[in-house]
Amino acid sequence: MVDVSGLADLARSRHLRVAVAESLTSGALASAVGGGEGASTWFGGGIVAYLPEVKERVLGFPADRDPTSAECAEQLARAARELFDADVCVSTTGVGGPDAEDGHPAGEVYIGWATRDEVGNRRLELDGAPEDVLDATIEAAVQLLTSHAGRVHGAADH
Repeated sequence: MVDVSGLADLARSRHLRVAVAESLTSGALASAVGGGEGASTWFGGGIVAYLPEVKERVLGFPADRDPTSAECAEQLARAARELFDADVCVSTTGVGGPDAEDGHPAGEVYIGWATRDEVGNRRLELDGAPEDVLDATIEAAVQLLTSHAGRVHGAADH
């Protein structure tokens, strides 16, 4: 189980709203984040957008573009941050495996992040069975959320 206590502490003390957008992790990231202490006061929610047309219709990522890309990760994070009016949001997309998909090797993962002022991504090359890739992705996403939560200003700071 991923430790979200640092994220929870930061979000509560800084009055932050946190959100997630998921493709690869299929709701597991939201489940982990939502298990944080006091999540009902700081976790705005999450969205699982697996099919390309859902990514396009709900989060604005063109269905004809590569869903395993930095561009996709950033757009999912940006759109979900806006949808949930969050201070910080992360997204997950990639190939869990066990096989390669659309020219991408198993374990190629992108985590996007967005704050009110910045957007970016992190590329991971993970090894192991699909469940290992998912666990490592969730861990990295929580770390990225925590890192950015420590640098953004929440509602009390506006």
